[in-house]
Amino acid sequence: MTAPPAGGGPWGGRGRRRRNAGQITAAALALAVLGALVLGSAGLGYRLGWWGLGPAFTILRSSVYAAGTVVVIALAGLVLSAIARSWTGLATALLAILVAAGTAAVPLGMRRAALSLPDIHDVSTDTEHPPAFVALRSVRERSPNGAAHGGPPIAALQKAGYPDLGPVRLSAPPDRAFGQVEAAARGLGWEIAAAVPGEGRLEATDTTRWFGFKDDIVVRVTPALDGSRVDARSVSRVGRSDLGANAERIRAFLAALARPDSARR
Repeated sequence: MTAPPAGGGPWGGRGRRRRNAGQITAAALALAVLGALVLGSAGLGYRLGWWGLGPAFTILRSSVYAAGTVVVIALAGLVLSAIARSWTGLATALLAILVAAGTAAVPLGMRRAALSLPDIHDVSTDTEHPPAFVALRSVRERSPNGAAHGGPPIAALQKAGYPDLGPVRLSAPPDRAFGQVEAAARGLGWEIAAAVPGEGRLEATDTTRWFGFKDDIVVRVTPALDGSRVDARSVSRVGRSDLGANAERIRAFLAALARPDSARR
């Protein structure tokens, strides 16, 4: 009987294939985790002042290409792991693909939102006479987006993109309704800049979690038939498009205002 070449038998060959598959899938997973960390740094770096919006968005775009490269490497490792019957390699490759897909989904989702939502950063439940900033006016005037509403063009874009947004009617008189407004704002974690019940005006700032963007809100409470009318306006300080953030903030506020615990205040 002839002995097989050293390291060339079926077990030796499979062992090498398993090692190769393990190295490739481990590298793919390491790159996938690194890509996720780099993606996270886009917002963190902007928040800490390390770079501006331009470099941050470049990181977001680059993360998509990096994730695609990781998927290709992981698929190669997946095939080799299947050939070598390495279940560890298969699991590692699949995990790398999932991490890379999750990384790419974030900037791709942002791009999808930018293409499908109105290209605006100022949203109000009253587009004809939007609530005006008073306490935060100087802050807004120093910001890139300013304090003034964009007028009919912005109103038209908002109505087309967010037709559900409008004022809310409360059965409570303005003084009690204002208490509900303030409770809802505090419950959402807004930083209250001014609360003036006599004028029915509340101003606040909300900070986004990832990039730390500062968006300003002004709420107006006015008397209405059988109760009060509440209007809200949310405006980003920077950025041409808010990717729907201000509309979502107003929806969350109106939903909080409608909760029974808020109505009892």
